[in-house]
Amino acid sequence: MTAEPAVTPHHAALEGEEPDEAARQLYLAIIAEGGRIPFADTTDADRAALRQLLDIGLVMVNRMDRCYTAVSPRSVSDRLGAELRSEATRLLVRAENLPGALDGLTRAYDAMPRPSGRPGGAVYVEGHVHIRQRISQLVSDCRSEVLTAQPGQRPADTLQVALAQDVQLLQRGCSLRTIYQPVALAEPAALAYADMVTRHGSQIRVLDEPFQRLIVFDRSVAVISANDDNSTAAFISDPAALAFLIGGFERDWARADTAEAAALGQSPARTVPDRVGRLLARGLTQRAVATRLGLSERTVAAHISRLRDRYGAQTLFQLGWLMRGARDDR
Repeated sequence: MTAEPAVTPHHAALEGEEPDEAARQLYLAIIAEGGRIPFADTTDADRAALRQLLDIGLVMVNRMDRCYTAVSPRSVSDRLGAELRSEATRLLVRAENLPGALDGLTRAYDAMPRPSGRPGGAVYVEGHVHIRQRISQLVSDCRSEVLTAQPGQRPADTLQVALAQDVQLLQRGCSLRTIYQPVALAEPAALAYADMVTRHGSQIRVLDEPFQRLIVFDRSVAVISANDDNSTAAFISDPAALAFLIGGFERDWARADTAEAAALGQSPARTVPDRVGRLLARGLTQRAVATRLGLSERTVAAHISRLRDRYGAQTLFQLGWLMRGARDDR
């Protein structure tokens, strides 16, 4: 017989209190043996599962009898539950005290001088990561209002990050107004985002024409793209430039439709391929259609290829002609 246990316990972290499937099966096997298993009967294959059971407390070492003994899961649950509740209470107290502990640093941050820049100038930030970091900072500093125009589709991961920020913004009592193109609300992730933020008081409208990407915070800082791939952004605080950008936003907002009408399809050809076809029927080129819908030319080309197959068209001109006839027949 082995005098010492093959595995000895160490302190278990609270987040690891649930045994995996291998540990559960080993525990059931020990129970089947009467609740105890000799040190000598354990194998190398049991080591990881046995370590888990020991760390959680479902098995204890009995050195006198040179065996492992099963412990009631009920007592383990009671003990771990008490420890978790104690830890939760400690974290809540810490969360309550944290704002006060950082109060001095917060006042210093609020009093920090901001670079004014030259009149009419802008601060340029390069790189998507740095742009997102700067925008996140502006979101956290925002106190009253955000205006944003978002042309084209937004990736699902971007929407997920934006959702967390925007909900917190709205819960602080700030207002949020956003203008989208119809194509932006064609994906389930975008519709889910729109539904959630509107539940918290955000306003969304849809404008079926091209416009530029824009975000305005508290009417004091505007963010616009500084190049075609959005890898550089200009952060503008000049009052005259801000007034011009906000004026353009308000004009677009007044002409835009509500998001409810777009989501419910209360106008013809609400799907992306149908919108592509409708614009082709008006005589727009592939590039013009891409610009109008906020899509890449490659995406538009894929939609056009499918529309050609549907209508049996050989050329772009023929496709536009056939689709114009189809519209007239309706």
